[in-house]
Amino acid sequence: MDGEPVELTYTEFELLLYLMNNAGMALSRDKILDNVWRYDYYGDARTVDTHIKKVRAKLGDWGRIIHTVRSYGYRFELDAQA
Repeated sequence: MDGEPVELTYTEFELLLYLMNNAGMALSRDKILDNVWRYDYYGDARTVDTHIKKVRAKLGDWGRIIHTVRSYGYRFELDAQA
């Protein structure tokens, strides 16, 4: 990453943007689904996990800014370790 562009799909971008706009807040998978995929998505909440995994991989070392909140969801948090 470090100065290089990161290619994200539309959904990956919307997911990252939503996490960033709610930085520091623990967001449930269902809340993420409702706000990123909207109500027209009828799949499993675990699709969030798959998309988070892809975004983390594309961000490389910076993927650590997306923290897993065990048995709940995710939190975006910038810290000194990113």
